Amino acid sequence: MTGHTPSANEKAIFTRTKGLTDTAFTYCAGCMHGIVHRLVAESLEELDVLGKTIGIAPVGCSVTATNFFNCDMLQASHGRAAAAATGVKRVNPDNIVFSYQGDGDLAAIGTAESVHAAARGEHITVIFINNAIYGMTGGQMAPTTMPGQITQTSPYGRIIAQDGYPLRVVEMLATLDGVAYAERVTVDTPKNIRTAKRAIRKAFEYQRDKVGYTIIEVLCTCPTNWGLNPLESADWMRENMFPYYPLGVYRDVKAEGYANIVDAAAALLEEQTAAEAERQAAEAAKEAAKVAAKGGGE
Repeated sequence: MTGHTPSANEKAIFTRTKGLTDTAFTYCAGCMHGIVHRLVAESLEELDVLGKTIGIAPVGCSVTATNFFNCDMLQASHGRAAAAATGVKRVNPDNIVFSYQGDGDLAAIGTAESVHAAARGEHITVIFINNAIYGMTGGQMAPTTMPGQITQTSPYGRIIAQDGYPLRVVEMLATLDGVAYAERVTVDTPKNIRTAKRAIRKAFEYQRDKVGYTIIEVLCTCPTNWGLNPLESADWMRENMFPYYPLGVYRDVKAEGYANIVDAAAALLEEQTAAEAERQAAEAAKEAAKVAAKGGGE
């Protein structure tokens, strides 16, 4: 209801979030970027942090995000969003800083920046769009392209012996001590959109509360490069991407009972130290038993 003020006998049941500008989205028909943009913008508005939020848009389809988010935005070089976000956050530690990245940007040219920002536990939030293909540059194979999937540069499908396996990003990053929250969601149905909204909002809340690095991976469609219409694309995503990239929470330190990544890492180290001491004690007992048995035999 942008531009319309309800009269006395009217009630507004939905309004455009203030987290978005009035600029119309320029994404392809059926692309899910617009839905994710709205969820990010709504979350920032609801948390009342729009005035102190800085978004990082690198190269890819998200290069136009600077036109749509109604907060301060920074353009980063291809793949360098995590590095740029790190610098911004360290200079402005009380600001909310997020990057909005595709799979080619985050998981190919930006893999090093992504992994090390997570390992350092940078207090940033990453919104990661996974559509299993390079969108802006014409539909080439991406790090997330699945085995057998046909793209412009894999006309016979992704061949594992030649191209290797796809990257499962949240599973990989969830193993790092610096990660406070990692979840994979999608936005294909109203139910899944609500789940995605809760995940995105929680990621920003964790950043606000200085819990640690947070990443939300969103499975999305790319009708243009998949060569399918929007409805066919959604079906293809459910049938092919959901089994390979299961939805769900992969790391949540607060749900595990810790206040932040520091407490979680300390508890893990204590557990590992105790386990190692127990292993060494067991080995020593075994060796002592061998010596005793040998002595008894003589």
